Amino acid sequence: MTTARHPTTPRVLELPEPGAPPRPVRPGAGAWLALTVAEARMVARDTAGLVIPLGMPLLILVMNGLAPGLDQVVPGTGGRTPLDVYVIPLTLTMVVATVGVINMPSFLAYYRRSGILKRLGVTPASPAMVLGAQAFVGVVQILLGIAIALGVAFVWLGASPPADPWVAAGVLALAIAAMYAVGMFVAAVAPTPGSAVAIGLVAFFGLAALGGMFGSRENLPDALATLGGWLPFGASVDALGAAWAGVALPGSALVGLGATTVVAGGAAAAWFRWE
Repeated sequence: MTTARHPTTPRVLELPEPGAPPRPVRPGAGAWLALTVAEARMVARDTAGLVIPLGMPLLILVMNGLAPGLDQVVPGTGGRTPLDVYVIPLTLTMVVATVGVINMPSFLAYYRRSGILKRLGVTPASPAMVLGAQAFVGVVQILLGIAIALGVAFVWLGASPPADPWVAAGVLALAIAAMYAVGMFVAAVAPTPGSAVAIGLVAFFGLAALGGMFGSRENLPDALATLGGWLPFGASVDALGAAWAGVALPGSALVGLGATTVVAGGAAAAWFRWE
């Protein structure tokens, strides 16, 4: 006994009404995932951009962590040592700054110079997707660098965890936002990938020098020391040190990080060009 086959109804291609605007096609989660994986591969292939944010802060941590006198307790910090309230915040800030101020602008400047951002502008994949994917990969790289640095500090150097981990995490998030804003500004004003690296390095070392990377800010003239505490590098070090010690966060550090995010981010948005 055979079963009668009913003819299938042909699918009709729905066309827009004459004169109606075309329906926008939005990239799905698969497109975002593919772009993020591609960005991660680009970062992984850039040996210097991968090793320096992980290796240089770790080297600074070990060199300072093995120095004599870092086992003395700092008064008013709940038993924390200079390793806890200064060296570790400095190391974590370096990880964030190298990725946000040096690495990310060089990639974006390369994409703009090679025409990738311009070509994406005529496809459903907006150029903003590249910014989002690059920012996400950068955050992953930052978290990896922080995990390595804290692992060495806790296991090998005997450092103490932050008195308030949630406050420390919030400060790190604000520091990432501020450093990313500076990096976007560098990408906005840099015409070529080489100039993005050069401007990023100058910005990084300038902020780091005023923020205490090469020695205590107390050794700087008063005006420069005060300025360094407001700028994002010094503000991040001060706020993380306070979170580690369990004391109130410096208001100047929070204002400095917030102002940097708003001012540098706004300037980058106004001046950034896709081509």
